[in-house]
Formats: sequence, structure tokens, C-alpha cells
Amino acid sequence: MMNWKKWKKALAAATLVVSMGLVAGCGGDKAQDSKAAYNIGVVQLVEHAALDAANKGFVDGLASKGFKDNVKFDQQNAQADQSNLANISQRFVNNKVDLICAIATPAAQSVANVTKDIPIVATAVTDYEEAKLIESNAKPNTNVTGTTDMNPIKEQIDLMLKLVPNTKTIGTVYCSSEVNSQKQIDIMKAYAQSKGIKVVEATVSTVNDIQQAAQSIVGDVDAIYIPTDNILASAIPTLIAITDAAKVPVICGEANMVKAGGLATLGVDYYKLGFQTGEMAADILAGKSKPATMAIQSLEEMTLTINADSAKKLGIEIPADLKAQAGIK
Repeated sequence: MMNWKKWKKALAAATLVVSMGLVAGCGGDKAQDSKAAYNIGVVQLVEHAALDAANKGFVDGLASKGFKDNVKFDQQNAQADQSNLANISQRFVNNKVDLICAIATPAAQSVANVTKDIPIVATAVTDYEEAKLIESNAKPNTNVTGTTDMNPIKEQIDLMLKLVPNTKTIGTVYCSSEVNSQKQIDIMKAYAQSKGIKVVEATVSTVNDIQQAAQSIVGDVDAIYIPTDNILASAIPTLIAITDAAKVPVICGEANMVKAGGLATLGVDYYKLGFQTGEMAADILAGKSKPATMAIQSLEEMTLTINADSAKKLGIEIPADLKAQAGIK
């Protein structure tokens, strides 16, 4: 039988071997190691249904690729305040997070201004090149990549003309400081004018301007188009209260605006867009891709959403084919 001193030495040697094996194992894929934490900063411009859905989709997309229990999220909402965005962005840099998810263009621009090293994956950004976040959609060549929520704007105007066929003048309300919104309005105006349709614009700076802006155009238009504008999306009921009273239908940039009282849209599912963004982030964390060479992605399918209650309130007959496509009985 081994004496006590020899037994202790043997036990110590065995423990050392096991420990060395564990240390060697730590060099593997962190996604598979539940004890290894990735720190991810998430900055959302403002709270509204579309961006909330994109945020949830991002988290779920990461989880679908194995980044769940091994991830710590620092979730921050800037409440549409530029100084908040700057502070949050610097917080992520100071904390040396492994990756940043930026939801909406101003959020992406803010974090891109303070770090060129930390990978940034953005979503709910309409035009990355226009926002000067990347060199090109095919090859960003920066630390930024992500998904675009660019709408099928021409098809949305065609939808408007199908639901409101006598439209001669389109009104629009949007935030003048949002690059995304200006891009969409430029496309809409060019298409409307190609069809001989007049466009009347009203711009806002904050949600407090929406009521006055809507009132200034509602008597001069046959229908209103609202892009995926974060200021408008965060307070769409304020606009709808004015347009409903004037019996003016509103075609929206995305489905949550329709659910909040708009008439219809053919647009992006923001949960699915966020989910796709989360999958991109997972590939970066796993070392499979880098933002600089990861092309900007988009959803292939757009979703038709029609608010039947709104149509009834406005006295609009929904064509049978649109009813079937939107799943309205």
C-alpha cells in the first residue's frame, strides 16, 4: 500500500495534468464554452415597435447560432437624443465590448465615430453608403456591416394608387435630419413625378412638430406617404388622429405603423431583419467573417400589411387580390 506522502504527491500530479488539459481546452470556440462570456453592446436610437422588433430579432439570431448563455448584453436606448448616443457609444468603447449592434442610422453613425476597431453590426439602416458608414455595400472596408431596411418604395406608391386610384397629390411628413428619410423621399418624389403626381412635403424636427406638420398639408392631398422615419414611427398615432379626421389614407414605410392606424404597406419585417443581423454578428464572433469583407444584407421577401379597420373607417374598398395576399377574410 502507498504511504500517505507518496499518495499526496500522486494526487497533486494527477490534478496538475487535469488542470493543464482544461487550460489547453480554453483555446477552443468560445461559442461552445458556456463559461466564456462575450460582451455585446446594443444601442437603439429610440423606442418604437419596429426597432424593438429588430432588437429582439438580433438577440434571437445570435442565440440560434449558439451565442446565448455565453453572451452578456449591455442594452442601451438613446431616446432619440444625440448626447445620449455619444455617451453610450463611448461607454461601449471604454468597456471594451466584443461587438456593437447599432439599431438605426444615427446610432450606427455615433458608434462608428468613436471606434474603428470594435466590430459594428447595424440594422434598420436604409443606406450605409449615403450615411458614410462604409465604402460600398459589396465590400464595406470598415468595421461596420449589417442589414438594410430599404423599402420597395415604388411598389409602395403603386399600392397606394391601387387602394386610392384617384390620387393626384401625395403628401409626406418626415424628419429633415434623418438621412434615411430624405433618401426615401427623394426616391418617392421622383417616382410620383414620373406618374404626373404632385408631392407636398412637411418636415419635422421632433415629435412635437408632427401635429402641426400634418395639419399644414392634410387639406391639400389625396393620400399621405410616411417613410421608415424614427420620429414619425415613435408617434404615429399623433399623425393618424389628424389624417383620419380629414379622411386621408396613410401608406406607411413599415407594418407597425400600419398596425398603429395607417392604411397599408409592403415592407420589411423588422424582427426577421434583426434576426438576420444576429446571424451575421454570430459569424463575426466565431471568427468566420469580418465586417470589412461582409456585404450589407437585405431581406428577400417583403410583407403586405393592410389595416382593414382603417380601410373601413376611410371608406376604402380593398381589392380582392390584396385581401388574399394580406390574409384578410
